[in-house]
Amino acid sequence: MKPRAKICQFCKEKVTEIDYKDIGRIRRFVSGRGKILSAKMTGTCHRHQRMLTQAIKRARFVALLPYIQP
Repeated sequence: MKPRAKICQFCKEKVTEIDYKDIGRIRRFVSGRGKILSAKMTGTCHRHQRMLTQAIKRARFVALLPYIQP
């Protein structure tokens, strides 16, 4: 039996841009240690994974998200 393919959550909601100030949405894609989760784990498409990575890095830069979790 083949595992079911994950559908990109952002494509399903027809999101065109991921806002770095939307911490509630972004935090789900960061591990407990503060690392960005891979597209294989989250099921995001290539385009939205790049936008998500950029949003997480911006949120870290303006101190909305921590770089590492203690």
